[in-house]
Amino acid sequence: MSLVALFEMIRAMVVAPLSVAAVLGLGMAPQAAAAQGLETASISALPAPRLLFSEREMQLAEAVAHDPGLADFYGSNGLKPVFLGPEGAARRQAVIAAVEQAASHGLPLARYRPDLLAGLAQNGGDTLAEELTFARVFDRWAHDLTGGVLDPQKVDPGIKRKVERPAAGDLLRGLVASDDPAGFIARLGPSDPRYGQLRQALAASAPLVAPPGTPRVPEGSWRLGDSGPAVQALRTRLAAMGFDAVPEASAEVFDAPLAIAVARFQAQAGMGADGIAGPRTVARLNRNGEADPALLVALERMRWMNGADPMARQVWVNLPEFTARILQDGQEVFSTRVVIGKADPEYETPEFSETMKYIVANPRWNVPRSITVKEYLPRLQANRNAVGHLDVVDGAGRVISRDRIDFRKYTASNFPYRMRQKPSDDNALGQVKFMFPNPWNIYLHDTPTKHLFNQSSRAYSHGCIRIGRPIDLAHELLAGQVGNPEATFQKALRSGQESFLNLRQPIPVHLVYFTAFPDADGQIRRFPDIYGRDAQVHAALTASAERAARDSGLDFGDLRD
Repeated sequence: MSLVALFEMIRAMVVAPLSVAAVLGLGMAPQAAAAQGLETASISALPAPRLLFSEREMQLAEAVAHDPGLADFYGSNGLKPVFLGPEGAARRQAVIAAVEQAASHGLPLARYRPDLLAGLAQNGGDTLAEELTFARVFDRWAHDLTGGVLDPQKVDPGIKRKVERPAAGDLLRGLVASDDPAGFIARLGPSDPRYGQLRQALAASAPLVAPPGTPRVPEGSWRLGDSGPAVQALRTRLAAMGFDAVPEASAEVFDAPLAIAVARFQAQAGMGADGIAGPRTVARLNRNGEADPALLVALERMRWMNGADPMARQVWVNLPEFTARILQDGQEVFSTRVVIGKADPEYETPEFSETMKYIVANPRWNVPRSITVKEYLPRLQANRNAVGHLDVVDGAGRVISRDRIDFRKYTASNFPYRMRQKPSDDNALGQVKFMFPNPWNIYLHDTPTKHLFNQSSRAYSHGCIRIGRPIDLAHELLAGQVGNPEATFQKALRSGQESFLNLRQPIPVHLVYFTAFPDADGQIRRFPDIYGRDAQVHAALTASAERAARDSGLDFGDLRD
């Protein structure tokens, strides 16, 4: 390599750290070091960079220069191939075997091109095109298994989940260092047993498809005693799928044998086995070979949470189920009904994970600004004594007399005050709230409005999560944190003052959204897509699969030795 070329590479490195120079591991000029905030002394202590590279190494460096993960790996690996020749055979076979299982993970096979890999493997693997194809497929597979295909925050505004996935370069280094490449790749996916149960459910649901040409069941709801052509179509479609129901009299009558057949189908499909062919059951019966969307979405959501420890003590709130649980070592130790945000984009409870740090007994309610200006300000403009249970508070936290405020001169955009409710029996937050600080000001809390917990669908709040058994939840969360949880909490409660109980061992909180999920016995339970988020995720997964089918992005055919 000429000195001119060397200096050009160093100059390029200053502009773009992932340039060819960076992959080659060339030294930084002092200006480049300063630009990246590195001490010149620490740079000078590094080993002297290589100055001579073969044509093959240069080709490899150029090919991966704009891919951060591959650039990191090959730069640290001395630009040596790891999938070629006899020494790379086990890795090639491990990658092929893994991606052939894509469908069992609910992943589109076209993203990984097993047909292309199998053809390359037969050639023995000796070109850079083959090296980079296997590297790219492994990178893509590892990306998808360790954190999902999609970026959740780009799918729906209510999904705030941050995905934590290992660096691509680290995963490639781990693969190369492993004596068991197939085992290494198999361990990339979520370790949560519920992920395995979802995969089993997906496999079990695959045969539940009627042969092509079988009459579809008309939309509607059919139950014992109904009759007509729709009931006969229901009987025919069930029989075509192996759920025979010999009619007691007429095939057009919904009789007891048909109800039993419907219930058998529902049980195998992971639905409530009530023997009634309602809209959800009819839609499932009419499916034409595609995988169960709810299971596909659930598997993707589990991959988004791959960094969370499934065995840790944690609070798990499944929004569509309207239920909060405490899990310990993967087992439920507490559960309660909850009320969540209304099915309105402004009030929907978001999905995210955070850490609960403290519990507040006798909480004051700091009214969210959105509620203050949209609901309370108009009432105060009509009558300054309205909503008298709330204090008007200035920016310094001082209670301001309403007689000193002309509410009519303010708008929602310039109203300078806050509103706050003192601890009381009718406080909107009840007797306790559970805090896991987050940018959206979402928390769990008690409520004086208890009757809503008797509803089957419980989406009524402004976004925070109301707890059906708040005192019991406080006791359970304090267990292991203090010697006598009940006495500690009751003492704080009897004080009548706002009291903070810090958790010595903070507890992970996961606000999740699963419309299909295993129960304690591994049976899949179904819940309504109350916010329409599953539909959004499924649409994004479908679009991703269609893009993969059109363009694999794995063509390195222009690289030849």
